[in-house]
Amino acid sequence: MDAADIVASLLVSGIIAVSLLSNVVVLICFLYNPEIRKQVPGLFILNLTFCNLLLSVSNMPLTLAGLITTGYPGGSSFCQIVGFLDTFLTTNSMLSMAALSIDRWVAVVFPLSYHSRIRHRDALIALGYTWTHSLCFSTVATFRSWVGYHHLYASCTLCNVKAKGTGTQFIIFTVALHSLTFLITLIVLCVTYLKVLKVARFHCKRIDVITMQTLVLLVDIHPSVRQKCLDEQKRRRQRATKKISTFIGTFVVCFTPYVITRIVELFSTESINPQWGVLSKCLAYSKAASDPFVYSLLRHQYRKTYSLLANKILKRSPLNSSSLRVENSIGQSNISETTNNTQLPANNLANKSSLS
Repeated sequence: MDAADIVASLLVSGIIAVSLLSNVVVLICFLYNPEIRKQVPGLFILNLTFCNLLLSVSNMPLTLAGLITTGYPGGSSFCQIVGFLDTFLTTNSMLSMAALSIDRWVAVVFPLSYHSRIRHRDALIALGYTWTHSLCFSTVATFRSWVGYHHLYASCTLCNVKAKGTGTQFIIFTVALHSLTFLITLIVLCVTYLKVLKVARFHCKRIDVITMQTLVLLVDIHPSVRQKCLDEQKRRRQRATKKISTFIGTFVVCFTPYVITRIVELFSTESINPQWGVLSKCLAYSKAASDPFVYSLLRHQYRKTYSLLANKILKRSPLNSSSLRVENSIGQSNISETTNNTQLPANNLANKSSLS
């Protein structure tokens, strides 16, 4: 192993560890919290988590083995199964992201009619399409024997070496696969999230106008309070832009190098640098590690759920122990006061009887 293979092996190992841990936490939160299970986006997130977990335990370890051994890991049949999973899981995860973006667009643009427009039945239909779409491409590639170990990416995936004699058909298939998955998903993400950003900015602008009118009326307001209100308006606009940029940016950064390398490989007569091929594959794998943070773990509902789980595992009450002690002391003082008040009349009677 040279230095580049060692670095790539460490990178893949880190991606596997982060992807497994984060996606398992998302899955546990989904199973533990009934409110998350009731929400329609939870189904899309569950499907995305399933794809990421399966990719982390099937394809990523085989790529790591290929980098360490610098050779062909496993048998031909085993590699075909892993190649099938590579095409199926990558396609399925991309379409799940597109479904999540459409769901968010409907929720923001049509908030009052969201529950009538997007129901669990509609989500299941969308998931049925993503599975059918992914199964069709991965099944065709497997039955045509177009999957195998690709040394450029050090993984079992679509392989143009396996497609000798059917070059034109393989080119059409590969272009159609990436056009109907990556390109369409990218277009859907850009259109829906930019619409969401437009609506969010419109609402922020309306709130800003109301806030400014209120600040103008409150002539005696302190300048520091006025500045805090203006800073909060700016942070709100920046927060909306940052979220949309994260959704689109992570998809572009992680998948674009791999897809472009795939397309260039079809038409280029020169060999591509293997280090770049492995790096592009690692970037595609890193999407499985970043998805839990982008779509789930940074949201308040998930943070609250895994905080409760952590407190339960550590056998610690989620409430502050000091507040519990204060409540207990207050309760004990109330009880002692009540006891003293009840004892006072009895003592008075006893004193009267002794005087008489």
